[in-house]
Amino acid sequence: MMSKATTNAGIDALFTPMMEVTPPPGLGFAHGALDRSAHLRGKADVIDALRRAPDTRFYAFCGDNAVLKKTDEQTSPMFTLGDLPAKAHHGEVIFLGRDDEAGRFAVLIAPEQEESLKADAGLALVGLRALALDGRTSAPDLGAIAQGKAMLHWHATHRFCAKCGQPSDVAEAGWKRVCTACAAEHFPRTDPVVIMLTVDGDRCLLGRSPRFPPGWFSTLAGFVEPGETIEDAVRRETFEEAGVVGGRVTIMANQPWPFPASLMIGAYVEAKSTALAVDYDELEDCRWFTREEVKQMLAGTHPEGLGVPAKMSIASHLIRHFVGEG
Repeated sequence: MMSKATTNAGIDALFTPMMEVTPPPGLGFAHGALDRSAHLRGKADVIDALRRAPDTRFYAFCGDNAVLKKTDEQTSPMFTLGDLPAKAHHGEVIFLGRDDEAGRFAVLIAPEQEESLKADAGLALVGLRALALDGRTSAPDLGAIAQGKAMLHWHATHRFCAKCGQPSDVAEAGWKRVCTACAAEHFPRTDPVVIMLTVDGDRCLLGRSPRFPPGWFSTLAGFVEPGETIEDAVRRETFEEAGVVGGRVTIMANQPWPFPASLMIGAYVEAKSTALAVDYDELEDCRWFTREEVKQMLAGTHPEGLGVPAKMSIASHLIRHFVGEG
């Protein structure tokens, strides 16, 4: 049996600030490597030259899917300007940055073209979760795809001025919209979300949403509210969803999450109470699990057939780190 001193030392280690230079390996969408070259966004002539350069590549999107090019039993997420599909049906084109000196852009293909793209034997339409799970796409490309998808979603949902309601135009290579009537400027936003593993000694708290696949349990999560620190959001969401009072909080890692445009902030929170008062409007189930039970869930040997999210998610990394994996 693990001694109390050993248990406390292990738990205390979870609350030691993480000083990693890079995100954990395998964390989906978190390894973007582009030089975003923000200083070029306002230089229309430079952006246009980059867009037309032969070594420039485009990431294409249609609806909620990335469009991939099939090449000899493989797929590539990058197109040249000449081989971009559905050329007469392009929407916004966003400058993402540069890979060395080569430009990288995201382009939106009109959603009504989805069926014709699916019918093209040289193309594949794949959801971003599937891309992150199946390993067909490199980590840097996944980062660029997350960036492009989030930016294109922002444009699709912010075509009108929030100040006066009139149409707005794309500016700064896609990184700003300007109202045609009142000249108000609008900039893209990211929604911060805390996603936390609550720890009580040798146990952790996992919940189950009705949206999850059968048998899945995961960490609790919720949006950071205006005027709130990350730590306060962790404690508030833990109490609102499970009735557990939180104490120490430490941030493990963070992950861009393009569904549609969030930043998942992964944290541990130490439980100051353990009785549960579950919000069943939010959760279908919520339980304390021992470390050994969690190991069974990860190994697929839990007697109830329970499991946890896939490794590409920050929830999985929090859970795996808790049991000593990674």
